[in-house]
Amino acid sequence: MINEPKIVEIKEIIEETPTIKTFKFDWDFETLGRPNPGEFLMVWNFHNEKPMSISQINDNELAITVKNIGKFTSQLHDLKVGDQIGIRGSYGNGFDNSFEGKKIIAIGGGVGMAPMNSIATDLAKNNNVSVISAAQTKDELLFLDSLESLGVEVYPCTDDGSFGFEGFATNCLSSLLEETTYDYAFVCGPEIMMKGIFDILEASEIPAQYSLERYMKCALGVCGQCCVDSEGWRICVEGPVFENDKIEQITEFAKYRRDASGVKY
Repeated sequence: MINEPKIVEIKEIIEETPTIKTFKFDWDFETLGRPNPGEFLMVWNFHNEKPMSISQINDNELAITVKNIGKFTSQLHDLKVGDQIGIRGSYGNGFDNSFEGKKIIAIGGGVGMAPMNSIATDLAKNNNVSVISAAQTKDELLFLDSLESLGVEVYPCTDDGSFGFEGFATNCLSSLLEETTYDYAFVCGPEIMMKGIFDILEASEIPAQYSLERYMKCALGVCGQCCVDSEGWRICVEGPVFENDKIEQITEFAKYRRDASGVKY
């Protein structure tokens, strides 16, 4: 882990969807550390800094997958191969990737597929892995081909029915559970989606880990900006990944979060 930005050069940019791009850059694992799936990086564009999930962990190479949703992400999307960004990290409590010989399902909604891609890729080496990749429409689906090339069973799911299962990720999961079950699950996406998935998995007695997102400033657990009610856990340190029993204790889960000034919304 490094606590000051390491300047890296963007070596490849993949236009995943009309609104989402993946940025790849070299990362010296021996010197800078090898991140675990589920951990995050602080990305600096020389003006501002934001947390980003790691979507790919290759040999001395990392990638982040970014949706264009505001000023900061728009500036990232304007970058070209050869441009530079600052990276510090990795940070946080990542996923448990010690499973072997298990039947795993990873469920990602929208750009929440970024950490799902990294954990599914990692676990596919020694487990039977399935992935629900959910989006509003066909053009926004992520990582279908690359995951299938690894032998992962991919279930695309679109709100409008333009590709794959028609409906929400919750509906797709319920449909799959009518025919089979899983030893473990991993989940990331809009929090209201994760709450629905949480209820289904709990009813089916399937343990899981959930990756949460909150407003972060320092990523070091010092500023307290990303603390959640009522336990006060810092998403940047105790999270972003939590297991079922801890998710149940976060009273704001799928109800509200706080903005930069701490006001609920």
